Amino acid sequence: MLSLEVPQFSSNRDLGHNSRILVVEDEDIIRDMVVLALEEEGYEVVSVSDGRSAIELLQSESSSQNSGFDLLLLDLMLPQINGLDICRLLRYQNNIIPILILSAKASETDRVLGLEVGADDYLTKPFSMRELVARCRALIRRQGFSTQTAAPMRRFRDITLNIQECRVLVRGEEINLSPKEFRLLELFMSYPKRVWSREQLIEQIWGPDFLGDTKTVDVHIRWLREKLELDPSQPEYLITVRGFGYRFG
Repeated sequence: MLSLEVPQFSSNRDLGHNSRILVVEDEDIIRDMVVLALEEEGYEVVSVSDGRSAIELLQSESSSQNSGFDLLLLDLMLPQINGLDICRLLRYQNNIIPILILSAKASETDRVLGLEVGADDYLTKPFSMRELVARCRALIRRQGFSTQTAAPMRRFRDITLNIQECRVLVRGEEINLSPKEFRLLELFMSYPKRVWSREQLIEQIWGPDFLGDTKTVDVHIRWLREKLELDPSQPEYLITVRGFGYRFG
């Protein structure tokens, strides 16, 4: 069953200072305990119980003077609009908010599907609040690190990556990338020809707190190829180095 203890971490709660999290969960007890655990860590938390309310709230935030949300916790089985459709819509609109899916669907197929439609991480129910908070902290920290340390522009052959605007042009046309796809491409373009193992990519992009498996990397590489390559089956940019990992160019 769901672990309901509120975690008491020894780390500084300033990690959560000013970070805003939207929780979308239709089960009252889970939603209430998630909100409590995150607020105990210093996060500002807003919660809704259905998909339509989540979309309306996200759209109103983006069109207002508010700073928006730093993280979205998203159940899949929601009334009105399900979580997968919310992910698809946000990524189609080029919204790069980090998304952590919370779902009772635990199969590999379900996890891969969630990542493919744009989620950054996937946590299966039942889960402990301690693990949930750790994953939230990791996603927010990685997002903040990428924003603060990025140089303004990367170029390689027909690809231009504008870090400040979170835009990518491929052969003169803009493409939409998920946050993890964007950060992977930025890393590859920063070190062309370097070979990266799956473990190194997990460390650089997902961070040391990531609790998933390396298949996540393969999913994101495949989706990047479909958006970058003229022929994804014969890639010119994202090259597989068998037995080692991947390189760019």
